[in-house]
Amino acid sequence: MPINKVEICGVNTAKLPLLKNRVMRELFREVQQEGKLSARETLISGNLRLVLSVIQRFTNRGECLDDLFQVGCIGLIKAIDHFDLEQNVKFSTYAVPMIIGEIRRYLRDNNAIRVSRSIRDVAYKAMQAKERLNSELGREPNIQEIARALDVSREEVVFALDAIQDPISLFEPIYQDGGDPIYMLDQIKDERHSDGDWAQSLAIREAMQRLQEREKHILTLRFFEGKTQMEVADEIGISQAQVSRLEKAALAQMKKHV
Repeated sequence: MPINKVEICGVNTAKLPLLKNRVMRELFREVQQEGKLSARETLISGNLRLVLSVIQRFTNRGECLDDLFQVGCIGLIKAIDHFDLEQNVKFSTYAVPMIIGEIRRYLRDNNAIRVSRSIRDVAYKAMQAKERLNSELGREPNIQEIARALDVSREEVVFALDAIQDPISLFEPIYQDGGDPIYMLDQIKDERHSDGDWAQSLAIREAMQRLQEREKHILTLRFFEGKTQMEVADEIGISQAQVSRLEKAALAQMKKHV
């Protein structure tokens, strides 16, 4: 759906009116002093273009634009209901952060990866504390300072902030300079398995193919399924001593091929 033709209830937002600042202030007075619902509705429809401009920041997330637009409208309505005419600030300056916050809250709450409410609360408090400390200290606060301000552990802050991060596709391009792009997958390393581990694993499997079926079965039960010699003996119907002897012989034969 083209971004300049978002339709809500059949209304094309590209044709919505754009209110002048003088008119808006008069409408706010009617709403706040006289409680006129018609003035409130005019303010909402006259600022839907503001919502439209904000949701363009979120078009690359694969979300339905209609859903984002309607969530943005909730943020707009909250901004209209809480705007203070006495403050020397433009309505758009006040409304944009509220619209963005409402959309971000929606995206977090509807993320495919579910995060508990308590963890999200810690994360939001940590972000608020970070902004406050940034103003107080005149620099970016570290995790320890944020944790101290919230009276929680450093690990709890790190875990909470990591939990609300948006997931990234392994095929997300992170660099491209005219040639083939470099994807996130290209930058990931398996810390648990080295190339030597994979080669050794393949060699072991190849050596096992040279064993008799019963010997392969015994080694599979012992080393891939983690069963004891007694459990293997009970399963295949021989004594534990026979299992031990067959196991040792099979391992000795495999060593010749690994």
